[in-house]
Amino acid sequence: MTILPLRPGEPTRVSIDDVRDIPTIEMPYGTVPIIHASAGIRRVAALAYLLVWSLHEHIQASKLLNQEPDSRIVLLFDEVETHLHPAWQRQVLPALLAVVDELAQEGNVQVLAATHAPLVMASVETVFDDARDRIFHLDLGTGCAVADEIPWAKRGDAVGWLVSEVFGLRQARSREAERAIEAAEAFMRGDGAEIPDDLRSEDAIHAELERVLPGHDPFWPRWIVSIEKNQRSAE
Repeated sequence: MTILPLRPGEPTRVSIDDVRDIPTIEMPYGTVPIIHASAGIRRVAALAYLLVWSLHEHIQASKLLNQEPDSRIVLLFDEVETHLHPAWQRQVLPALLAVVDELAQEGNVQVLAATHAPLVMASVETVFDDARDRIFHLDLGTGCAVADEIPWAKRGDAVGWLVSEVFGLRQARSREAERAIEAAEAFMRGDGAEIPDDLRSEDAIHAELERVLPGHDPFWPRWIVSIEKNQRSAE
């Protein structure tokens, strides 16, 4: 997917009942009033606007108060990935951090960003600086929220992040596929206690794997080798 830069167009009116001049975005297919743009585009445009507006207003307020602008900036960014296509999820936080680096030349900027998207985490692997950056996992403690710091490590792709302690999934699959694979792995280990009652036999597990997994799934070679090994042992 090719992501084109968002370019502002000339303000326009959208209704005879609305006297406001609405900002527009130049899209490949035409000029679109910002209020009619997609939720993802509106979110990115709003973020860019707020960054510029808040800095400008702070400078103006400082002039009125006859004092120097504060060099400390804290940016709270919740749900980074909201409404964004995966291609944008992969770019939004690195782009934001690049802007922050520009701002940091004139001040002390701190970004606190929250996400539920493994692709967002994968996107910062090339820009994360463990000398200054941190990852915290928010969870429920005893009647309160707890922020536990997680040591930084590259996980490679979005799947690697999904099954890491950051997101805590055992498999990056459907719940049914995870259940079938966990049962198959327990069967191969000979750990009957970990196998659900309806998947106690090799045939039952194989039938469930055929139902929930595609034919090219990387788990199949392990399972097929195990079946063939059991068949040779039984002969």
